[in-house]
Amino acid sequence: MTNGWQKVLLGDVLTERKETPSPESLENGEVSIVSKIGFNEGKIELRADGKTKTGMILARSGDLVISGINATKGAIAIYPETAKKPIAATIHYGAYIPNKERVDIKYLWWFLRSAAFRDIVQDHIPGGIKTELKSKRFLAVPMPLPPLKEQQRILTHIESLAARVNEAKRLREEADIEAEALLASGTRQLFSSHSWKMISIEELVGRENLKNGKSLKSDEQPSEVSCLRISALRNGKIDYRDTKPIAITIEDAKPYTIQENDVYIVRGNGSKDLVGRAGLVEEYKGVIIFPDLFIKVPLDNNQILPAFFVAWWNSPTMRERIVDLAKTTSGIWKINQGHIASCEIPVPPLDEQRRIVVYLDGLQAKVNALRELQSKSGEELSALMPSILDKAFKGEL
Repeated sequence: MTNGWQKVLLGDVLTERKETPSPESLENGEVSIVSKIGFNEGKIELRADGKTKTGMILARSGDLVISGINATKGAIAIYPETAKKPIAATIHYGAYIPNKERVDIKYLWWFLRSAAFRDIVQDHIPGGIKTELKSKRFLAVPMPLPPLKEQQRILTHIESLAARVNEAKRLREEADIEAEALLASGTRQLFSSHSWKMISIEELVGRENLKNGKSLKSDEQPSEVSCLRISALRNGKIDYRDTKPIAITIEDAKPYTIQENDVYIVRGNGSKDLVGRAGLVEEYKGVIIFPDLFIKVPLDNNQILPAFFVAWWNSPTMRERIVDLAKTTSGIWKINQGHIASCEIPVPPLDEQRRIVVYLDGLQAKVNALRELQSKSGEELSALMPSILDKAFKGEL
């Protein structure tokens, strides 16, 4: 349906801005430098300093700013007309002045971030979408361009639908947060309404029995032994499939191999929210060892159920304690065996532990089902905008 639209080159509606900033304006902060343009929303992020070792280009308010390297990934922005100062970018960027009598800059922004544009680049530029779009190549790209009023009509439709998609995404994110809060609230309420005897981990298992894992680099060659990755511990479970091959014999691996019902605690992580989390091995296959950043907590199953321990340890009450104990070094949050040994855990009768585990498993299952539904809806929402843009630039909106 775009057959009636005029075919133009981008150079017919855009003019390259061939200005450069002075070194003084960069050094004194009068002109800020672009750090990057976001792929998802096409927003410009600026550097905190004005240091540069390369040539620079200048962009002014109302300009279209593109990353020549990542343009086809969505790194295209409109520098707001309300901006009072120009900005600078490296020579791998380009700044273009739109001809407002022929093109609506917002319409063009949506078009350049669409699959329709990527298809045109693939067909008309040697090397396709992997080619850096310098001005000479970029401005020579052809595009179907409807009359200005038609552009604005299509733009109104696109932005209206985009607003609905964004609102749906926001509601989905809120629902995810609420589901997590529901689980945390249920766990907190369950564990705060007891009068059980509290026992320190040192009394329970002995500090000397807490054990760090083995630190080994990944081996590119297939191996009989693999090592859990830190990411294997999530949502209180250990995923035995999340491993890396390592160069170690089965005999040397024996002291560190995981077993069913083992409990591990993360002793180091870049995220404060993840350090100190506990996970349970429910199943495993093959010879797998636990890494140095895991601490094994050997439990007497006749005294405390591993699943109950993990549920308590990951509860909001214990998280507050762990966050207080965690220390950071070079951006890595850590706890140690001494921290773990000093913490206390309730030890109710085994029947009570089983009842609590069953209740929390049911609550977790409901949250997981909600998350899966939200994940599917998220995928559908992510696919919706490309579909909308495809119709828009075929003249079907």
